[in-house]
Amino acid sequence: MKLPLEFKAQSQSPSGIQKIWSIESYGHQAKCAVPSEFGGPGGGFSPEDLFAQALTNCLVATFKVYAENSKLQFSDIKVETQLTVAMNDSKKVTMQKCHFDVKIHQTSQPEKAELLIKKAFESGFILNSVKTELSYQLQIHD
Repeated sequence: MKLPLEFKAQSQSPSGIQKIWSIESYGHQAKCAVPSEFGGPGGGFSPEDLFAQALTNCLVATFKVYAENSKLQFSDIKVETQLTVAMNDSKKVTMQKCHFDVKIHQTSQPEKAELLIKKAFESGFILNSVKTELSYQLQIHD
């Protein structure tokens, strides 16, 4: 891998918090909206949703790379993420903490799976780029 790498996104929105808009990267679009908790209509991904998705996707992608490179076989990985938005000590609303419930199914090497998810959690690029408190719990199922 040669660094630096660049990734692009674009968005355009009409005026008003009740209006839904889209965000796009490389021809793939997602609907976005101000969440109802902030006076918007909901019905699309909020910045908070996209933040949680980016962290989750980073964990899954990094684990998959490590698993492939170390020849770990598994049927699937499922990650359920809970992002907590709260006020910090400086009275600023922040992405305070994010917890991942990770389930890996059907692997004959649970110890290796545990090691690789730990490695992915500690080394994911996006995971290492945020101030948010991160935690995970792992379950391995037959």
